[in-house]
Amino acid sequence: MQTPIQKIALAAVAGTVLLIGGIWWGGHPADLPSGLRDALVGGSQTSTVDRAISDIEQDYFHQLPASRLENGAIAGAIATLDDPYAVYQTPAAYRQFGKAPQPSNFSGVGIEVQVVPRGLLVEDVFAGSPAARGGVKPGDVIVAGDGKSFAGASSAASTSIIRGRTGTAVTLTIERGQRRLTIRLVRAVVTAPAVPLVTGRLVTSHGVKIAVLTLATFDVSGIHNVVAADLARLLHRGAKAIVLDLRDNGGGLVSEAQAVASMFIARGAIVTTRGRAQPTVTLSATGHPLAPTQPMAVLVNGDTASAAEIVTGALQDHHRAIVVGTHTYGKGVFQEVLPLPNGGAINITVGEYFLPDGKNLGNGGLKRGYGITPNVVVSEPAAAHGDPVLATALRLLAAKAR
Repeated sequence: MQTPIQKIALAAVAGTVLLIGGIWWGGHPADLPSGLRDALVGGSQTSTVDRAISDIEQDYFHQLPASRLENGAIAGAIATLDDPYAVYQTPAAYRQFGKAPQPSNFSGVGIEVQVVPRGLLVEDVFAGSPAARGGVKPGDVIVAGDGKSFAGASSAASTSIIRGRTGTAVTLTIERGQRRLTIRLVRAVVTAPAVPLVTGRLVTSHGVKIAVLTLATFDVSGIHNVVAADLARLLHRGAKAIVLDLRDNGGGLVSEAQAVASMFIARGAIVTTRGRAQPTVTLSATGHPLAPTQPMAVLVNGDTASAAEIVTGALQDHHRAIVVGTHTYGKGVFQEVLPLPNGGAINITVGEYFLPDGKNLGNGGLKRGYGITPNVVVSEPAAAHGDPVLATALRLLAAKAR
């Protein structure tokens, strides 16, 4: 018969054995018996993915870096979403993404593009760039990059695939007339013509001074401060009306959209966001508007998207501005950048946004919608024959401001 002291000693030994075994098996789950492994290793889906990566790493006929397998697994998961806005950034790409961009130098292939239904229409090819050396020509339509279709995708989603670290390669699928070409380009630092993100000028139309503000993107934190400074300067110089040109503005940060819209709206909702894992949030006008009453027009086209559509829709819904141009892009979802433990990040769609009147600009889910309908529809000419969109806005504002 065992004494109480012997029982305690045996229990201690058993506990120690179990502890040591648990530690060992925790680091070697693949060596557990299948039934025990399924019972003890949390999340069969996670363990299956881990097991697949481990098997490839150990048994593939030549050695592969673990980071390559990890990056491939994450990129594959993103690809299954069929989300044109979702992107996986490797640790190297995410580090590059976090750096402040130079105004005229970037790493890419050296093209200027416009979004079309099939993908990206090449409008210009920079001299001496990888694209120029590879034979890319204006008029080409890039329909895919590295095998991912650009049809229906936003400019930001498509160009994020084309751009990348200097020295890395990207394979572009191009349609040129009836031909389909595959061109492999090695990214390099290219110099583009310097284009300021914000410009402000004073124009006199029919005897009325009108401020014309052009904003190229909302994708720079604090850019609203530059807009505010230019607006205040032009108002001080006697501007009686305002044009906000958001043509070709692909959007960016919702917080910047809220700040810019708040310069012209005294109070009320700017946008409402809703997501499966996020609470419904309504962003309203904040602070004191710089120009709450001056006659105003917003210029838009088919490449006005995302945060630019939020500003346009808020100003239109609050009857604060007339919208002049063509239908906007029609994006009704927003994304969030989620950093990962490996130093990379995923940028995935996490919710939908709604304008003050409750309208979602998308067509349900990720589908591109009809966008914002301008109050005054004016098409842009195919060639450079003046600017009828701006001319129309100036004429309408001058009549209101007299």
